[in-house]
Amino acid sequence: MSEQLNKELGSEDVLWNLDDLYDGLDDELIKDDIDLCEQEAALLKEFSGKLAGLEPAKFARLVRRLERIATNLGRVATYAYLNFATQVTNAEAGAFLQEVKEAASRISRDTVFFDLEWSKMDQEATRPFMEGEDTAPYHHYLANIRRYADHLLSQVEETLLIEFSPVAGSSWTSLFTKVMGHLKFGDKQKGQEEVLAALYSPERGVRRQAARDLTHGLKSQLHVFTHIFNTLLADKMIDDRLRSYPTWVSSRNLSNELEEETVEALVAATTGRYDIVQRYYGLKKRLLGLDELHDYDRYAPLPSLPDRRISWQQCQEMVLDGFSEFSPKMAEIAGLFFERNWIHAPVLEGKQGGAFAHPSVPDAHPYVLVNYTGNLRDVSTVAHELGHGVHQYLARDRGYFNSNTPLVLAETASVFAELLIFHKQLDMLTDPAQRRAFICQKLESIFATVFRQISMNRFENLIHNSRRDEGELSADKLSKFWLQSQGAMFGDSVRLGEEYGIWWSYIPHFLRTPGYVYAYAFGELLVLALYKLYQQEGEAFIPKYLELLGQGGSQSPYELLKPFAIDLSDPAFWQGGLAVIDEMLCEIEAEQ
Repeated sequence: MSEQLNKELGSEDVLWNLDDLYDGLDDELIKDDIDLCEQEAALLKEFSGKLAGLEPAKFARLVRRLERIATNLGRVATYAYLNFATQVTNAEAGAFLQEVKEAASRISRDTVFFDLEWSKMDQEATRPFMEGEDTAPYHHYLANIRRYADHLLSQVEETLLIEFSPVAGSSWTSLFTKVMGHLKFGDKQKGQEEVLAALYSPERGVRRQAARDLTHGLKSQLHVFTHIFNTLLADKMIDDRLRSYPTWVSSRNLSNELEEETVEALVAATTGRYDIVQRYYGLKKRLLGLDELHDYDRYAPLPSLPDRRISWQQCQEMVLDGFSEFSPKMAEIAGLFFERNWIHAPVLEGKQGGAFAHPSVPDAHPYVLVNYTGNLRDVSTVAHELGHGVHQYLARDRGYFNSNTPLVLAETASVFAELLIFHKQLDMLTDPAQRRAFICQKLESIFATVFRQISMNRFENLIHNSRRDEGELSADKLSKFWLQSQGAMFGDSVRLGEEYGIWWSYIPHFLRTPGYVYAYAFGELLVLALYKLYQQEGEAFIPKYLELLGQGGSQSPYELLKPFAIDLSDPAFWQGGLAVIDEMLCEIEAEQ
C-alpha cells in the first residue's frame, strides 16, 4: 500500500543523500574521525586540574579543541542516527548506532573534566577568560556551563555515569523505536503512520476502526511499553536526586534557559483557557451533525474541507512560494533541501514514524525526515520541519557550540513557517464554507500545539511525581493519568473511551526528551505574537526575524527576544497569544 501511495505522490525517490556525511557504514573516515576524537580527548586530559592557571589565549585554544572534538563526533553520531531512522528494524543499522554511542561515551569520559572544573571555578578566577578577546565567541556557551554548577557531581561520579550511558536511558528509547518499527496494526497490517492517518478519514467507520486497530496494536506490546516508561521515569528520578534538581522539570527548564516562573506562567495561562478547546469541539459536533463526539472523531474533517491529494511536487511549490512571499532568502535556503536531497519523504516499511529536522554539524547541513501521505496536514508538516531546517542552516555560522538553540526557540521557526503556509493556502480558497473548514483545521492544529502539549505536560507532571511518591506505575495507573489530563482539556465536549486510555504509550517525546512538550506551546504562542508584529511592521520585521534565527543559541531566549519587546515572564503575554486563538474561534462561532 505504501509503495503505491509513494508512487502516486511522486515521493518514492525523495530520499536523503547521507554521502555529505560519509559514503557508507564501511567508510574508513568514520573510524578515522572516531580515532581522532579519542586521541585528541586523551591529549586534553593533561589540562585536568589546571584550567585556572592557563593563559586566556591557551584557554581559548582548549575550548576550540573541545569544539572540534564535539563537531567530529557529532558528524558520526548524526550519520548513525539518520541511517537508523529510515531502517529501525535493520540489525546492522541498530548495531552501528550503539557502537557510536559507546565511542561517544569513551570520548566524553576524557573531556568531562572541563565542564566540572569550569562550572566550579571561583567567579573572580573566570574573569580573565570571560573578558578575553579569544573567548568572546564562546561567552554564552561558557556562561551557560556555569549555570549547572549546583547539579554536577564529582569527576569520578560523572565519569562512571558516562561509562554506563550507552546502556542507560538511550538504549531504552532505542528499544521503544524498534518495537514501534516492528509493530503492525489491524487486519491489513498497517504501519503506525498509516493507521494514524486513517483517524482523519471523513468516514466515521474508518476512524472508529483505525482507533480500534491502534489500540489493539498498542495493547499487544503494553507490557513492554509500561516497563520502558517505568524504567525511564526511575532513571530520571535517580538522576534528578543525585543532581539535586528540585522538580522533575527543573533540568529541562535549565536546558531551555528559562526561569521557573516563565514556564509556570505559560502552563497556568494555557490550562486556564481550556474553555476554548471545549467550545470548539462543541461547535465541531454540531457542524458534523453528531449527537456525541468520540475520541476517534476529534480529527474528522469538516464536510467542506478540501480533500484533494497533493503531490510532492505541488507540496514543494506551495511551501517555497509561501516562504518566498515572506523572504526570498528563506525560500532559497529551503530550496536547497529539495534540490540537494536533504529530505527523506516516502512512507516506508521500518522507517521511524513522525517527522523531524536534524541540525547535523555546521560544516555539513541539516536533514529533514517526514512521512508524506499527501494531505494538507502533511504540507504543514513539511513547512514546519523546513522552518527548523532554515533555522539550523542560518545558525550554523555560529559554530557547533553556539548553533544549538534551546527547544523553546527552536520551535519558533517551525511554527512560524507553518503559519506562513496556512495564510498562503487560505488565500487560495474563495468558497466561504471551504475557508471556514480550513480555518477550523488550523485551529485544531493550534490546539494540538498549544493545549494538547500542555495537557501532555500535565500528564508528565502526574507520572513523574507519582513514580517518585508511589513507586512503579501499572499500565492502568498510567492510563488513568492520561485520561485525567486529557479529560481536563476536553471537558464534556469529547467522550474519551476506555481504550483511548493507553494512547500515552506511543508518544516518544515522553521518553526521549522528558519535559520537551511545553516547548511547542511556547513556540506557538510566541509565534502568534511575532506574526502580529509582522503584520504591523511589514518589511521592517523580516531582517529582525532572520537575525533571531541566525543567532542560534548564542544568547538566552530572554536576550534574543529583546528586539521584539517581549516579556516572557509576564502572564499577560501568554494570555495575549491565547486571546488570538479565541478571536479565531469567535469568528467561526459568529458564522453559525
